[in-house]
Amino acid sequence: MFLLAVLDSIGVPVVGGVDALLITYSTLNPAKAYLAGFNAIGGSLLGSFLLFLIARKGGQVMLEKYTSTGRGRKLRHWFEQYGLLTVFIPAISPLPMPLKIPVFCAGALEVRLAFFLAVLVVARTIRYMALAFLGQHYGYATLPFLKAHWLVVLIAIVSLCVISLIMLRIIDRVEPEERSPSPNLERS
Repeated sequence: MFLLAVLDSIGVPVVGGVDALLITYSTLNPAKAYLAGFNAIGGSLLGSFLLFLIARKGGQVMLEKYTSTGRGRKLRHWFEQYGLLTVFIPAISPLPMPLKIPVFCAGALEVRLAFFLAVLVVARTIRYMALAFLGQHYGYATLPFLKAHWLVVLIAIVSLCVISLIMLRIIDRVEPEERSPSPNLERS
């Protein structure tokens, strides 16, 4: 579980692999469902952290190349406007959404590592613990359960995104005030 989550998060395409494995493992080993969930969280964090560091070291040039026109420019604008919400949504969503691109953007645009990791920890914990719970309690009926209750899942994800957006906006307002120079230190 850990290794697959690392590979998936660092950029090796494993669409739905971690989710499916976690549900299957939790179904077959209900007593170890949450341990498997923690392994998925840890692997995802490590893989995303490594991709973030790679992007931080040399990603700005690559980002400029691919975001100067078309869809790339729209993605960069979206990331610059909504910041870590673009990481939170695909990290929590049970729908297959690309997480690697927002992680790469976060690294290349030099987002603070602590904020990046905090958003990722919250999103991945909610996602993988929920899947471990569902696999443990619903077994192979987990996917049909999610399909049958897609509206509830969607409302929960949208609610979490709105709350996250509000929190990020509050942090953005507080942070500039903390960085502003003291009046005593300003030159005339």
